[in-house]
Amino acid sequence: QVQLVESGGGLVQAGGSLRLSCTASGRSVSRYVMGWFRQAPGKAREFVADMGWSGGSTSVAGSVKGRFTISGDNAKNTVYLQMNSLKPEDTAVYYCAAGIVGTGRYDYWGQGTQVTVSS
Repeated sequence: QVQLVESGGGLVQAGGSLRLSCTASGRSVSRYVMGWFRQAPGKAREFVADMGWSGGSTSVAGSVKGRFTISGDNAKNTVYLQMNSLKPEDTAVYYCAAGIVGTGRYDYWGQGTQVTVSS
């Protein structure tokens, strides 16, 4: 079992920055792919970014490319989402997720953290 706890959400003006954190407990995250997803009101959940601890490969959605960066600290079992140049359309609940490498799915989810970007 893996428990994920997100933090760092809040209210920010357009153009501002936030850094979300997701700390995992229960097992080392080194065997997992860690992902960030978001869900805006009335919309489906969408992929934002992910990274594999092994090799540190990352990917980000086209809608946030160049503005958001995913990174991790293995020693702290923590993954981060640095969000810059925020736009009102980035407003959503952001979720951290973990999945075993190679399965193609995320088995563990955090409770989510609200990000609100005002215009």
